[in-house]
Amino acid sequence: MKNIQAYRFALDLTPAKERAVLAHAGAARLAYNWSLGRVRAVMDQRAAERTYGVADDQLTPWVSWSLPSLRKAWNVAKGEVAPWWAECSKEAFNTGLDALARGLKSWADSRSGTRAGRRVGFPRFKSRRRTTPSVRFTTGAIRVEQDRKHVVLPRLGRLKLHESARKLARRLEAGTARIMSATVRRDGGRWFVAFCVEVERAERVPARPAATVGVDVGIKHLAVLSTGELVPNPRYLGAASRHLRMLARRVSRRIGPDRRTGQRPSNRWNRAQARLGRAHARVAHLRRDGLHKLTTHLAREFGTVVVEDLNVTGMLANRRLARSIVDAGFAELRRQLTYKTGWNGGRLVVADRWHPSSKTCSGCGAVKAKLALSEREYACEACGLVLDRDLNAAHNLAALAARIDTARSGPVAGRGADLKTRSSGPVAVKRQPGTAQAAWTGTVPPQGGTTYPTLVRAL
Repeated sequence: MKNIQAYRFALDLTPAKERAVLAHAGAARLAYNWSLGRVRAVMDQRAAERTYGVADDQLTPWVSWSLPSLRKAWNVAKGEVAPWWAECSKEAFNTGLDALARGLKSWADSRSGTRAGRRVGFPRFKSRRRTTPSVRFTTGAIRVEQDRKHVVLPRLGRLKLHESARKLARRLEAGTARIMSATVRRDGGRWFVAFCVEVERAERVPARPAATVGVDVGIKHLAVLSTGELVPNPRYLGAASRHLRMLARRVSRRIGPDRRTGQRPSNRWNRAQARLGRAHARVAHLRRDGLHKLTTHLAREFGTVVVEDLNVTGMLANRRLARSIVDAGFAELRRQLTYKTGWNGGRLVVADRWHPSSKTCSGCGAVKAKLALSEREYACEACGLVLDRDLNAAHNLAALAARIDTARSGPVAGRGADLKTRSSGPVAVKRQPGTAQAAWTGTVPPQGGTTYPTLVRAL
């Protein structure tokens, strides 16, 4: 099967090569800002004409936001806007134009309601000081050298890698991979090149295809598995907080930039800011490495992995736990599981956001009306089961996959429903004031044998 995969390698650039990469990133930013200014000028002109009572058919014509139209307009004006345009690759300008086209389309789709998620704002101009330098190449000479220590990119030439690219080179030599694009980007004071590759992957089977594991993520433990395994939460940001505060204070004592007076930052401020950026990048790299190791283990070991669809945005409203929640990286863990289970021939089941995995007894199925966050042990009043709260939730998640398979193997109900609730008496559980939990109607079994309503999505 074919998959789109990224290979990211650190670069060791010489001063001359770094200046060339920065020039290409500046060219992308210039094309972006010029095209955005052109689009905004037309929009402002049309808004002003409406205030004068001009008819709609007599307004200034719209400027097309598609990438071909933006590229055509740039090619006409680039000789005047950027007389040095021939010094950079055409892909540099295309990087900025493509970013603007996608940003305008996302804004328009968000306004019309065709784009899901949060409202997307109108694109802003990019600043040289605050924008992350980046340039993307899609055409031209893009290859990995035979020594696997250098890569070749259009106009930039031969760039030295900090690490070996043997993993990508082996696939390219075997003909099971094709490079689609390459992006050079500065992250945490270091330069990286990321190759977007179409990979032909062999069919894989997990080590335990019939095994199911429920994964309950949290703060005390990063993940509690239904097998009883506890994955500790490293808390990388919390461990580095003291060092980060020291570096931040050092930056504040230096002479930094001031936009109001036009003051330029001092060299000591630049060095202190770079050191702070490297410290934050190290925390991000450690977190990403830990999540990759955990998700790879789960995807390769178990045939079915069950996780929850957490409302992370609502959880961040708790100011005491927001920092720890962000440090854990719940969304990144689920994102990695989504594609890794597919790569390894497994299945990912995502329980609905309102599935009461923590409030349900894993022994008899009784559902509690309330369960405070401070109660770390689940004590069932129906069967007397006493179990760790997170482990109980992991058991319920693992049992959820078995109920889905049982429901799908039987007769399918009408309107596409594959799970039917059998209740002996509904008990409404209303939303508590000040919480983000929505109201739902469940059933509490009198002797512990009745199921409860569950909405599930299988990926």
